[in-house]
Amino acid sequence: MFENLLKLVQENAGEAIIRNPAIPDAQNNAAVELAGNGIADHLKGLAANGGIEKVIAMFNGGEGKQAEISAIGSNVAGSLMKQFGISNEAAGNIVQNLIPKVMDQFVSKTNDPNDKSFDLQDIIGSISGGSAGAGGVMDVFKKLF
Repeated sequence: MFENLLKLVQENAGEAIIRNPAIPDAQNNAAVELAGNGIADHLKGLAANGGIEKVIAMFNGGEGKQAEISAIGSNVAGSLMKQFGISNEAAGNIVQNLIPKVMDQFVSKTNDPNDKSFDLQDIIGSISGGSAGAGGVMDVFKKLF
């Protein structure tokens, strides 16, 4: 799942990172990886704090999706400023042009039965460290639906 997420970030990183003068060309891959890890780390954090329902709701278009995208963006922006020494404005522009697009595509691909690159049950298992196992994930699904 994380490999596919990094590919998705890279596919959308053109204006936000690759052609952005705030990020040196030699650091493009590191910035892409930082953004992908920021998304994954946020989802893992939600799962670790009992928020698997929030993750599932986010992938099903439920309430809180925009708040989670905003939180991911804030975390990624902070990491970009720290790692690359860029301004708050430059980091904000990067996340505004990248994170919502990536998350919309991530959710769309997860919900597309013809796209096998992302599967919600696999995502939940990955971010929960397997602690939600098949039975645990199914229990969460039953509660939600």
